[in-house]
Amino acid sequence: MQNFMQELIESGEFLTLSRREPALFEQPLQFDLSNGIGVQISGPGIISFSAQTNSEHTKRIVLSCGVHGNETAPIEICDDLVKRILTGTLVLSHDVLFLFGNLPAMDIAERFVEENMNRLFSGAHSKGEGLVNQERVRAKQLEEAVASFFEAADGERYHYDLHTAIRASKNEKFAVYPYLHDRVHSEGQLAFLSACGVKTILLSESPTTTFSYFSSHLFNAHAFTVELGKVRPFGQNDMRRFEDAKQAITQLITQENYAPSVDIRELDIYRVNQVINRNEEAFKLHFDDDTPNFTDYPKGTVLASEPGTDYVAEQDGEAIVFPNAKVAIGQRALLTVVPTTLEKLDV
Repeated sequence: MQNFMQELIESGEFLTLSRREPALFEQPLQFDLSNGIGVQISGPGIISFSAQTNSEHTKRIVLSCGVHGNETAPIEICDDLVKRILTGTLVLSHDVLFLFGNLPAMDIAERFVEENMNRLFSGAHSKGEGLVNQERVRAKQLEEAVASFFEAADGERYHYDLHTAIRASKNEKFAVYPYLHDRVHSEGQLAFLSACGVKTILLSESPTTTFSYFSSHLFNAHAFTVELGKVRPFGQNDMRRFEDAKQAITQLITQENYAPSVDIRELDIYRVNQVINRNEEAFKLHFDDDTPNFTDYPKGTVLASEPGTDYVAEQDGEAIVFPNAKVAIGQRALLTVVPTTLEKLDV
């Protein structure tokens, strides 16, 4: 085991080993790097680092990726960060948990194997038929990892669930801000997202079963679903398009008090207007498959339909996000959004 840990430290190939030899990580591992950073591995694709700092600004940061296995650019970003931390070329100022979500889906270059994992959080994995597939089991495991990490020590909590979208977008990078219930949106977090190159913010107005809502609601974390571009196969991403995000994340985890600024007027803020679910096999969208996210339509335009029901734009300028007519019955097939403003912010 000592030889294996030394090999892991020298190579940094945690993700590769998690995918090729997951049995290596079936039992928890804990060790320290030569620079004093603590490492804890609680399962394949689940690795946390404890920074050696007494700063009052200590943060507890979760970076998740690969919840959809074919969304490769965030996986490559997190893989590189983990390698640099393990090999000692990147020194942390905060505790960080990295989660590589759906390892089997990565291996087959698909969004998921049996079920969309990002509809299985906040306990949804155990409802209905229960833990009947690997996505449900993994979602529960990821929840447990986040809970253990956030509850292990004090510090402000953050969770960035990194994705790329199925289709192109008029606004290439955007983030979904989970429903906050009685909490107030954070100007500092909008500034961080802007530093990542994310200039479009979509305000959710209801509870969901996404990973970011889980962390936001249960642990009062600053949490977001961050869409960084379009789905590409491993090795085919133009990583220059992700450089802003990678640099901002690197500064966040390595600087004691990274605090970018933002002019809120430069951001495009939307709120969800309609959540349209697929309820019938014959559900269809009334626009082309290559129509980009955030394409908007005049009031009255039929956006989708299924037997007995037409779904129409309720306002001029209502835009589509995340359209997917092939989702499972009962799941969200389309969001519509409209422009809005943020009147109140937590600074």
